[in-house]
Amino acid sequence: MRHCLTLLLLLLPCLAHAWNAAGHRLVAGIAWQQLSPPVQALIANTLRQHPDHERWHARAKTAAPAAIFAEAAIWPDDIRNDPRFYDEAREAPTPPVPGLPDHARHLNWHYMDVDRSGKMVSGQLERRLNELSLLLVANTETPRLAWALSWISHLVADIHQPLHVGHADDDGGTEFAIENPFNPRLPFSSLHRYWDDLPGPPWLRGKRLDEAITRLLAEHPAPALGTVRQWRDESHRLLATVVYPETAGTLLPIISEPFHERAQKVSGRRLVDAGYRLGWLLERSLAPRVSRETQ
Repeated sequence: MRHCLTLLLLLLPCLAHAWNAAGHRLVAGIAWQQLSPPVQALIANTLRQHPDHERWHARAKTAAPAAIFAEAAIWPDDIRNDPRFYDEAREAPTPPVPGLPDHARHLNWHYMDVDRSGKMVSGQLERRLNELSLLLVANTETPRLAWALSWISHLVADIHQPLHVGHADDDGGTEFAIENPFNPRLPFSSLHRYWDDLPGPPWLRGKRLDEAITRLLAEHPAPALGTVRQWRDESHRLLATVVYPETAGTLLPIISEPFHERAQKVSGRRLVDAGYRLGWLLERSLAPRVSRETQ
């Protein structure tokens, strides 16, 4: 049995992606609803300066600013497999991408792993989110602001995924294999993958996305704003209470129906928290820029 489990772990995809595309669109869509029209216009105009704006337009199949913003929030995951970009920890730099201040993939920005005592072991999620947030309030040139908006929108969602503030000894749940009877197409996966996919199918867009946002907002009230450190701590505390399944399956811990229902509720709560907080962060930070540019 030990050899079977080892083989299964080797076969599982181990790269952590945080919420899937549906999760990032949900967070971005909730955030968009918290923004004033002037800040929405500023974000839309800024994202038009991003070199991948046309790709987002094509993928969204609409020019609606909210849909473009939602696609921009997925961009830091998209570049993982884009040959224009490089993994700065393993590869030599690729040629610069016109219009971008930085074309590294920054894989370690998406997470932070801690040991059982709470000491950070790897990852830069909290640090980079704080640094990028400063660019919103600085007199940042538009191309750099467009790049920063994509990253901030993505990382605010990431820090609300509990396993992106995970345990170092199982690599944020990517090395914790589970049996999932609720996904017949992928009955065995990592726990991290299970949590990533809770928001819904990665193609979620348009009317179905809007309906999902409406449902989530009806189910969960607005959270306290808090700080990046508090968002991080909220996610980490969930590891001890609701993130890990305890029911034994044939070979692996199994996702039981009560666990699945509880995980869906927690996932929805964290998505709503992230959406409200992203909206508040952008509104608070960018409203002064709107005032300066309209004087």
